[in-house]
Amino acid sequence: MLVEIKEPQAAETQPKKRGWSRLLTLVVLSAAALYVAFTGVGFRQASHAKLRQTAETRAIPNVSVAPPGTQGSVTTLDLPGRLEAYSRASLFARVNGYIANWKADIGAAVKSGDVLAEIEAPDLDQQLLQAQSDLANSKITAELADVTNQRFQALLPNKTISRQVSDEKAADLSGKRLQVKSAEANVERLKSMAQFKRIVAPFDGIVTARNTDVGALINAGSTSGSGLFVVSDTRRLRLYVAVPQAYAPLVKAGTMARLTVPERPGQSFMAKVEAVSGAVDVASGTMRSQLVVDNAEGKLLPGAFANVHFEVQTGRDVLSVPASALIFDKSGLRVAAVDRDGKVSLKTITIARDAGKTVEVASGLTREDNVIESPPDGIVDGDKVNVKAPPVSAKN
Repeated sequence: MLVEIKEPQAAETQPKKRGWSRLLTLVVLSAAALYVAFTGVGFRQASHAKLRQTAETRAIPNVSVAPPGTQGSVTTLDLPGRLEAYSRASLFARVNGYIANWKADIGAAVKSGDVLAEIEAPDLDQQLLQAQSDLANSKITAELADVTNQRFQALLPNKTISRQVSDEKAADLSGKRLQVKSAEANVERLKSMAQFKRIVAPFDGIVTARNTDVGALINAGSTSGSGLFVVSDTRRLRLYVAVPQAYAPLVKAGTMARLTVPERPGQSFMAKVEAVSGAVDVASGTMRSQLVVDNAEGKLLPGAFANVHFEVQTGRDVLSVPASALIFDKSGLRVAAVDRDGKVSLKTITIARDAGKTVEVASGLTREDNVIESPPDGIVDGDKVNVKAPPVSAKN
């Protein structure tokens, strides 16, 4: 019986074909894996390089720069001031007593010599009566001494009395006459004191304070505390302004200024510098200046606050920078300037005047400097910065 061998050959060939297929698949998968691995590594390296470049770019800050602002030789000064009456007197009593009556209250207009109040002073009245009696007694004693001296002088030529007795009577007469003069002076003194029982206005003005009333006890010579009355001449006012040292030489006698007060919105008043102290106050670093303001209409009030506006000739251009550009650290007050290569240079400056949003620079800057308007924290000399382009204005 014959047996065919074709089927066993086919069975042996089929496993071999499957082995080669698996091997080919494995090779393809390995190649794909290697390709993916190499591609991923390259992509990651490119990403890291790009990230590094982006980080380095972002590490350089972007800043806005501008040259210092320039003002002309005429600069403005806006300073606070205080108004005071041109003449002001606190009136105190010169005699002891009680207020009998008062005739002028606060706000009353008075003339020089007007009676403001009267003081009842019984002690002074009695002292004056006693002094007048002493004077009368001194005069009588002096008259008797004169008569006695004449009699003794008439007896001297006859040698009825001695020269010694005659001289004693003459000396006694001189002493009595001196006593009369002393008593007269005492009477005049007390009469003058009696005139101070009337409190009178020393000049034309208004009563700005009354610190007494009927029946109040008055102690003579007390100058502590408030006076009985305060009289102020408000037809003209003194305006006191503290001028910074940097501008002290520019504010001279005769300089004009304009002032405004909160209680008169929309109105301004002219003032003229009358005098300056000529010295700088150590505590404030300012010079005191006195201006005069005409107040005939009575619109300004003594003791009020005022804003004073000066326009003065500086003789040079004034540079200013934004207040946000200032850097204050252990090295002092500085600003950051940028050169053409984008490198930072910190410059120490001194301030002439602080105007709020801007400050005027006295020294340390030039017109050509490009100042960073808002320097980032931690900026140092030599740092690299990117300068933002200024905004382009829209064209019509």
